[in-house]
Amino acid sequence: MNSRQFGRRGFLKEGAALAGMAFGGIGLARGQTPGSKAGEAHPEDLHAYGKRSRFENSVRVGNNGVSPAFRNPALRLNGGPHTPLQDSVGIITPTSLHYIVSHGYDPPDIDPRQHRLLIHGMVDRPLILTMEDLRRLPSVSRVHFLECRANNNPSVAQRKVATATVQITHGLTSCSEWTGVPLSMLLKEAGVKKGASWLIAQGAEPGNHTKSIPVVKALDDVLVAYGQNGEAVRPDQGYPLRLVVPGYEGINNVKWLTRIKLQDQPTMDKREIVDYPELRPDGKARWFNSEIGPNSVITRPSGGERLPGRGFYEISGLAWSGGGAIRRVEVSTDRGRTWKDAQLQEPLHRKAHARFGFAWNWDGSEAVLQSRSTDERGQVQPTIAELATLWSLPSDYFQTTGYIFGHFNVIQPWNVTRDGSVENALFS
Repeated sequence: MNSRQFGRRGFLKEGAALAGMAFGGIGLARGQTPGSKAGEAHPEDLHAYGKRSRFENSVRVGNNGVSPAFRNPALRLNGGPHTPLQDSVGIITPTSLHYIVSHGYDPPDIDPRQHRLLIHGMVDRPLILTMEDLRRLPSVSRVHFLECRANNNPSVAQRKVATATVQITHGLTSCSEWTGVPLSMLLKEAGVKKGASWLIAQGAEPGNHTKSIPVVKALDDVLVAYGQNGEAVRPDQGYPLRLVVPGYEGINNVKWLTRIKLQDQPTMDKREIVDYPELRPDGKARWFNSEIGPNSVITRPSGGERLPGRGFYEISGLAWSGGGAIRRVEVSTDRGRTWKDAQLQEPLHRKAHARFGFAWNWDGSEAVLQSRSTDERGQVQPTIAELATLWSLPSDYFQTTGYIFGHFNVIQPWNVTRDGSVENALFS
């Protein structure tokens, strides 16, 4: 054992001792500052922190479920505030534009000096770690996308109409550079006992959101993150600590992380029993179908835009997959009759957004623009008909049903009319 390993183990043993004292009753301080109110802060110094140009006005749309506006059907969108993908450049989503899903809760006002992470259950050495403990450990930075399983789900009326924008149809995905400690490192220090096959992650918000994650996934690439895009994770993204579970649907990425328990079965709470199993028309359901399939969408030109005239345009968009890196994106401008390879911008990260571009000369006639992605496993983004076949459904199921389960990763068509208007053509 080298000196670096010894030093790391030394202070982690102190955390293990603390956990031993608190293990009988988990009366953890979850970091809520006594008497504090959400949103309390010093007056903002715009010169010290920076502010975008007054000519830039791209914002998230939707509501997180905590204000009366959420009860207005005209404003309600599944999930919460959506990322404005139509204005995105590159692959990194600005933190202030990252989509939000918090199941109806405002971010808790957590003092990082009081916050603790407990790792317990089927482990040899239970740990209680402070934020300072975590920051003393070797860190890693990785680029990964997050995506809500409801993204692109057309059971919401606003996503079916011709006027839907890419922000409405696909705005529940974002991509960031995340910084933190590999969960595998912490589990190694705690010592995972034989038979522990699941971990239960819990947040510190009022609802104490919990999620069951396979230990094999945790030991692979899960990150305990305290940084996002070069700064501390923002409150609506889980400050001061969150899980990042690359390639898995968004609900696994527990915010305001305060507890991880190892056990031999999933927790099977309300969301795992009622909300997230995928019930099929044959009466069967798929549980823990967590990995995101290959997806892509053209972000420019896209719904709600208008081309000013004939001539050259670069068709640009994003592709991603929970199965690994994107290896190919194809673009069609003729309703899928022919496909040509788009150019992928490098570097290409695993389980991250990939930016693609395709040169197109518009002659003024009606056109239907589409993209399809292929990941490193060879998985190809499906059409609606292919997805129906894959799920053993009638070919018109998605057009006629009022209920569509998650992981709806079909090819998205945009119709360009003769006057240059771009419309959502998913069901037309």
